[in-house]
Amino acid sequence: WPRGPRRGAAGGPTAGQVRAAFLRFFQERHGHRRLPSAPVRPRGDPRLLFVNAGMNQFKPIFLGTVHPRSELAGHRRVVNSQKCVRAGGKHNDLEDVGRDTYHHTFFEMLGNWSFGDYFKEEACSMAWELLTEVYKIPKDRLYVTYFGGDSSLGLSADEECREVWLRLGVPASHVLPFASKDNFWEMGDTGPCGPCTEIHYDYVGGGRNAAALVNQGSPDVVEIWNLVFMQYNREVEGNLLPLPQHHVDTGMGLERLVTVLQNKRSNYDTDLFTPILDAIHKGCGGPRYQGLVGAADIGRVNMAYRVVADHTRALCVCITDGIYPGISGAELVLRRILRRAVRFCSEVLHAPPGLLASLVPTVVEVLGDAYPELMKNTEQIMDIINENEAAFLSSLKRGRHIIERTVQQMEPSTHFPAEVAWSLYGNLGFPLDLIDLMLEEKGISLDTAAFNELALEDAKRKAGGPQAGQQEDTNTHLDVHSLAQLQSSNVPATDDSLKYTYRLGQHGQYEFSPCQATVLMLYRNQSLQKEVAAGQRCGVILDRTNFYAEQGGQDSDQGYMIRLGQQDMLFPVESVRLCGGYVIHEVTAVEALHAGDQVQLFVDEAQRLACMTNHTAAHLLNFALRHVLGEGTEQRGSHVTPQRLRFDFDTKGPVTVEQLQQVEQVIQDVIKQNEVVHVAEVPLSLARRVQGLRMMDEEYPDPVRIVSLGVPVETVLTRDSKAAMQTSVELCCGTHLLRTGAVEDMVIIGERQLVKGISRVIAVTGAQAKQAREVGQCLAMEVDSVSLRMKQGSTSVPEMQKLSKEVGQLTKVVANTAMPQWQRKELQIILKALQRTANTAIKKLEIQQAEVKAQSLLEKHCNQPVIIDTVPAESLSILMKVVNQLCDKSPGTSVLLLSPQASGEVLCACQVSKNCLPLVSAADWAAAVCSQMEGKAGGSPVVAKGSGSARGIQGALTAALQFAQKKL
Repeated sequence: WPRGPRRGAAGGPTAGQVRAAFLRFFQERHGHRRLPSAPVRPRGDPRLLFVNAGMNQFKPIFLGTVHPRSELAGHRRVVNSQKCVRAGGKHNDLEDVGRDTYHHTFFEMLGNWSFGDYFKEEACSMAWELLTEVYKIPKDRLYVTYFGGDSSLGLSADEECREVWLRLGVPASHVLPFASKDNFWEMGDTGPCGPCTEIHYDYVGGGRNAAALVNQGSPDVVEIWNLVFMQYNREVEGNLLPLPQHHVDTGMGLERLVTVLQNKRSNYDTDLFTPILDAIHKGCGGPRYQGLVGAADIGRVNMAYRVVADHTRALCVCITDGIYPGISGAELVLRRILRRAVRFCSEVLHAPPGLLASLVPTVVEVLGDAYPELMKNTEQIMDIINENEAAFLSSLKRGRHIIERTVQQMEPSTHFPAEVAWSLYGNLGFPLDLIDLMLEEKGISLDTAAFNELALEDAKRKAGGPQAGQQEDTNTHLDVHSLAQLQSSNVPATDDSLKYTYRLGQHGQYEFSPCQATVLMLYRNQSLQKEVAAGQRCGVILDRTNFYAEQGGQDSDQGYMIRLGQQDMLFPVESVRLCGGYVIHEVTAVEALHAGDQVQLFVDEAQRLACMTNHTAAHLLNFALRHVLGEGTEQRGSHVTPQRLRFDFDTKGPVTVEQLQQVEQVIQDVIKQNEVVHVAEVPLSLARRVQGLRMMDEEYPDPVRIVSLGVPVETVLTRDSKAAMQTSVELCCGTHLLRTGAVEDMVIIGERQLVKGISRVIAVTGAQAKQAREVGQCLAMEVDSVSLRMKQGSTSVPEMQKLSKEVGQLTKVVANTAMPQWQRKELQIILKALQRTANTAIKKLEIQQAEVKAQSLLEKHCNQPVIIDTVPAESLSILMKVVNQLCDKSPGTSVLLLSPQASGEVLCACQVSKNCLPLVSAADWAAAVCSQMEGKAGGSPVVAKGSGSARGIQGALTAALQFAQKKL
């Protein structure tokens, strides 16, 4: 080691050699199976935006839910280098990237795992061997920490781990105890957990003792490796129980390790980043990267270098793994990453457009050997980055002008207006942290409270809350007098034909027509006005528009308008309504608006395209339901949003699993055929003659729009044509895709009966549909695993209770997770049967155990009238059964039993003979006993139960005997 030519910084090993040595060490020297990195898109885990740790793909093993026959179940020793992204969600490093020299959105996690194989001794020994003998890190620079115990958890210090390190030759002064915060690792609120030991590196060295700097945030002493020993399980109740099988989960960040081995103090000075930083310098022509931070980094040039280098790596990896910049979830986070990088390229580095994409080949050269999938997608990555960069650069330019103009108009020492920030956030897609950063550079801050209030109002409006409804009624619903006034004043109806004007571009992307318009009238508080002051929300009536107004079950467009000649002031359009032929745009006036103003309109294209996708999918669904369920299936309502579609229809009963599968298959077939979506306006009388036409029982305009999938409208209008019987043909005013293939996929994720005879389905499309299918497959595997383990049976009550609890948790997850509805129904049937099986098995095992314990106590106490004793019992349920059986076998006997538990709790159960009633109460007996243990009890005169602390068990036994002597 190292093998091959060196090209690492300062003559040290290259990052590739460091990574390869780690994998080789565990694979060849210690018999680990080398696995490839999982994609950064989590498979079947809707709680995660990105894979953010090496252990993500092994969760089923740790949780005990892995299918016994799966490949995963066969793993014992595993090693890999995992691609990870921490941006968005619980683990979010995005805002810190660039400010220092060690935070990253994308990083590599080196890890080795043991699943019920080796444990502390071997794990520590391997780690020490690799660091000191292979990587040749001086031993005196390494410090190790271990779990120092936690009385609140009832856990003592991990002396076993400490002894292991001492036996390996680590000086006692370098073996340091720490509390739970630093050295006890938990997967979540429940589940496997355990103590961990961390290895820290002292950059300074020189024989000094740096123990006092460990875990103190010092840049001179940093953690490089964490070894987690999973030996407990955190129960729902919060208590810890030992795991039947121990696991090891280790993680070491490659970037930090390479920094150590190449004798650098910054991750960005290693060969993982220097080629990218050199390419940035070459592309922008500015000053070279110098590694400066904070106040020393004048103009934030060095911060920009770090942001662009880091974010380009993240973009390459995410796009390769199927996450593209978008409008929700991980896609939205990636869009923020891309836009943050674009902003630093443009505004700080003054780089020409295209710099980001030009860095992709360099990133692929750096990471391609380890992750060859990057090499297959270089051109696609560059195209996606260029396309998104071009879209954002125009917005960025406009946003910069808006901020500069607003700041110039502000009074000194005031907050930046929330209305303007909200417009940037909602309309130009500026991430909030980016707005804060741009304001921070100018020494001012955002009015956060007012901004949050606007966000809350927007959330209420989207949720359809009553306050939002009142606001919309006031500003976008023309009252009868205002409508009459417009008509008598000869104000022309709005020409909204441009909402249908869009086409496919050269690269298959949708291009929407721009629109220039004149403000005809303003509407506020049920009054037509010629002028509206700044900061007020109002309705804007234009002579023409390309915005889609809410109608036909489709959500309205959102976007913004700008006044011509005033490019740096956005008027956000929050909703659009149609009333008496007039299209009313609900706008927040960031400056005064006047009738006669010339404006340019910009539709939120991503939201519009998502609505188009879901509306076309709704037509496919309508056709498929009729095809599968029969001609009598009629639409009763629908609602299309960018996120999902809702469809209500007539039905004779609940839709079966088989029918749901058939409906999805019909839709899949039409999507794969990539049929043309034909649209035409025809006279209403002619449209009504079409056989198979789908239309609602409502008023339609004349002429009316017909939307036909795969068959030209002229063909379906031909006399006696039955073409509409074989495809979807509907009267519809909505916006649609040009071809069905763009739907990509559609999954029904919900189905229920609203009332007798009417059902509702909820469906998602595209990436959401793909994710729903992946989640469904993973949950099906988990249910299959539980089912198989249940069939194998167990003679242990705790094991069966754990299985029962697992079934209960799975039942909740299956009920509440977006997944194929047909699959949900199938799994719910299986889980219901499994729950019955588990409950029966637990009851049977408890009765068997209770019989044995009761018989033993009967023999011990020889039918005495009162039995007071301690007995081992795994649960209060078993203890109660022992008491019940004792009293059944010896009817005149009163019984009180205590059962100490490993957790330090003592269970109590008692039953009073009927001969002693009503003079004696079991509830009083249990209360007298449990009060001695600082606990509580309750029950009836005949039977009672309770619990307390083990510290008072002797006093409790005495109290039990005294009560019996006095009362019984």
